[in-house]
Amino acid sequence: MEAEIITIGTELLLGEIVDTNTRFIAHALREIGLDLYRTSTVGDNAERIAQAVSESAVRAQVVITTGGLGPTVDDATREGIAHAIGVPMEFRPELWKQIEDRFALFGYTPTENNRRQAHLPKGAKAIENPIGTAPGFIVDTEESVVIALPGVPAEMKLLLENDVIPYLIERLSLTNVIKTRLLRTAGVGESWLDDHIQDLEHLSNPSVGLAAHPGRVDIRITAKAADLQAAEEMIGEVEATIRQRLGDAIYGIDDESLEAAALSAVEQRGWRLVVAECGTNGALADGLSPLSDAFAGGKILPQVEGSEEMEQALTQAQTDHSAEIGLGLTIHKEAERFLAVLLLRIPQGEVRKKRYYGGPPAYAAKWAVSAALDLLRRRLA
Repeated sequence: MEAEIITIGTELLLGEIVDTNTRFIAHALREIGLDLYRTSTVGDNAERIAQAVSESAVRAQVVITTGGLGPTVDDATREGIAHAIGVPMEFRPELWKQIEDRFALFGYTPTENNRRQAHLPKGAKAIENPIGTAPGFIVDTEESVVIALPGVPAEMKLLLENDVIPYLIERLSLTNVIKTRLLRTAGVGESWLDDHIQDLEHLSNPSVGLAAHPGRVDIRITAKAADLQAAEEMIGEVEATIRQRLGDAIYGIDDESLEAAALSAVEQRGWRLVVAECGTNGALADGLSPLSDAFAGGKILPQVEGSEEMEQALTQAQTDHSAEIGLGLTIHKEAERFLAVLLLRIPQGEVRKKRYYGGPPAYAAKWAVSAALDLLRRRLA
């Protein structure tokens, strides 16, 4: 079974709001073993909505839309879906009663345009919305299932979890699960990783893919199986192979961050860490501060003329906070690339490193922070 998601709203196309609904729906579909192959966004226009739904319904057995179910003229999802499946709109008195009752709870009377929300494509199954005025609905045809959900995230999540997911499991007789594990790496590039595990990237189940971030790369392992235990066993076999090849390039799994991994190494030794940084807008300290008492504090330098100034600042910070570990980071533009200078002080001595970065300038600071944290966690491993 294949699924597609269509988010509806001109404000999404204009970049006025960020689409978080797709990610939530995608995770929910993954948990029930439904493959998501495509997502798209369309504006508040009935004809374009109809075209998008029609195209998705040809490719996928399940089409889920979010947004465009409000009371205004530009909320055109209902009309668009009705046109896509070739049925007229019809007024549902019971939905209008629900809308009136909901307004009455807050001492209001719905305006006439709210009646739009009581119209659905003929034959659609309504999904009651207990926390909003926009009901969702399901249109079940021989070829596909089209499901319309509100765009408000809280409303969408409630209807998806309480009504849509149980319906899909029963309607499609879904028995498989899809399980994903992320292996998080740092200190190595995407091309280096690809060179070491490219044979595994050709697997179909489990599948293996890479996702690069500044100074870090995630390895995604996804398995589809009859139950969770079988999926985890499949993932475990591939994970073991990857760990054998990559060694300490892997710092964590799933939601574990590089910041947390570095601080955990400090904490395990019973030490405390201070940082001094320049050219990062305090990104190094910001990422560490909420995680653990092992982080004692940070100092941001507006400009560093030479290494001595950074060393002095780091010494002072360690003294002020009685910290066993000091981590200094300076990054600045040098010709056509960035240069990051790293200074790590631990009780056993000092480590100095230089790293060069030639990627997009907007990511330079994040990359430098990753390089500093990777140096710290590897030296304390």
